[in-house]
Amino acid sequence: MTTLCFRHSAFAGHVTPAGHPEQVARLAAVDAALAGLDLRFEDAPLAADAEVLRCHPQAYLDRLRAAAPTSGFAQVDGDTYLSVGSLEAAFRAVGGACAAVDAVVAGSARNAFVAARPPGHHAETETAMGFCLFGTLAIAAKRALDHHGLSRLAIVDFDVHHGNGSQDLLWHEPRALFCSSHQMPLYPGSGRPREFGAHGQIVNLPLRDGSGGGSMRAGYEAVIFPRIAAFRPELILVSAGFDAHADDPLAGLEWQAEDFAWLTQRICDLADTFCHGRVVSCLEGGYDLPALTASVAAHVGVLQERSR
Repeated sequence: MTTLCFRHSAFAGHVTPAGHPEQVARLAAVDAALAGLDLRFEDAPLAADAEVLRCHPQAYLDRLRAAAPTSGFAQVDGDTYLSVGSLEAAFRAVGGACAAVDAVVAGSARNAFVAARPPGHHAETETAMGFCLFGTLAIAAKRALDHHGLSRLAIVDFDVHHGNGSQDLLWHEPRALFCSSHQMPLYPGSGRPREFGAHGQIVNLPLRDGSGGGSMRAGYEAVIFPRIAAFRPELILVSAGFDAHADDPLAGLEWQAEDFAWLTQRICDLADTFCHGRVVSCLEGGYDLPALTASVAAHVGVLQERSR
């Protein structure tokens, strides 16, 4: 058994304007990271509307479809765009995340990585923002809970930006423990420790600009890992953003590839203890292409090692 990886050519159909950091070239950087690993690849399926509607209302879906261009770009937020292929890519990102959950819960894969774009953790209930259209990981979490009947799951979001969308979509969900580490102050401005969620199931770990892997490791050991252990999840989902790397142009944390490897090892340790090693990871940010390659290789390399 090895790590299951979902990708699809349609993810390159989500095109952004020249100079935009969330660019098609990110896929080549991710593919370069995955090329040296022994993975099982599958095409990300197209999600049904019903999956997206687990977290977003029909009116929002209708609004995005109405805004989708037949050529060029449509701007739906200050930094978020639709191109001709964007909605297919977003639906396949959701489909890949849900298929990964299905496989891992069924036991046909121990863990999975979804190499999808656009990212998803900034998309709120009725708002596209931060390069994100659908709350991909939150939707996958709701599928695990409502379709598969899991009682508890944990989400770890280590993207350098706070996962405000996932927090919004899961604010009232007592079965989902949402844990986010992120630089603060930084876009989108949310993610303070006092943001607890409706059931006390939100855990935010702000990190200071310029802090490195040591601060991250200490914070996770003191704050996030004990909460996950106390929650005893049956599945762990990961919003895997790699923009906390020291070379990333959009933020100011000083992580290195080995910090992502360490964090992945510790997440897998918790998964081994509480949920038979079940981990589903979905790509979020990471905008320096060489750093993205190195960080994805470190992260997925650990998943592959732990899947055996």
